[in-house]
Amino acid sequence: MLATVALASCGVLPQAREPARPQTATRTSVAPRQDEQLCLAELGTQQARFSPLPDKYYGAGCSTVGSVSLAALRGDSGTFALTNLGPVACPLANTFAGWARYGVDRAARQILGSALVKIETMGSYSCRDVAGTSHRSAHARAEAIDVAAFVLADGRRISVLNGWSDGSKQERQFLRVVHDSACKRFGTVLGPDYNAAHNNHLHLERGGGTFCR
Repeated sequence: MLATVALASCGVLPQAREPARPQTATRTSVAPRQDEQLCLAELGTQQARFSPLPDKYYGAGCSTVGSVSLAALRGDSGTFALTNLGPVACPLANTFAGWARYGVDRAARQILGSALVKIETMGSYSCRDVAGTSHRSAHARAEAIDVAAFVLADGRRISVLNGWSDGSKQERQFLRVVHDSACKRFGTVLGPDYNAAHNNHLHLERGGGTFCR
């Protein structure tokens, strides 16, 4: 279990600078592989606004393969924007789209009485190691997203940093519901109860197994 926990961690704090990367190699083929085609089709059925991205290999275990650029996601009655989000592996994008609609938007309306209009993130792809290890983070493959806050139609901004422990009763309930919902969809979910490095965001990572903290 200790090895699993180490591999799941976000890496360094979000504000840390990325290490220097070798020259990028890009796959120039315009035809997606069959698994990519199926993934893109599924993302389309979720009415997400996205653009497929070319495969890029940065060396040293860092790459963005089969990834997309997500511009907006669909809720039950409208769309909501995304901020600070870089390349996202397509399977992760599909999981994220489902969680945003069914786990976040519906929870916002049911618990807080207002629809979701924006998810603020701290990014996705970043060529870095898990903090304190020599293992590459899932961020180095665009297979993780760090979520910082949720903005509602009534203007409220519910942040993980301010709402997890110090928010109103409803805000704290909302954040725990979306956290628990994420644990049912993603392979690894890390939040403020995991360690101090995650006190301001939820780390959502695609992958086998389930680690929720």
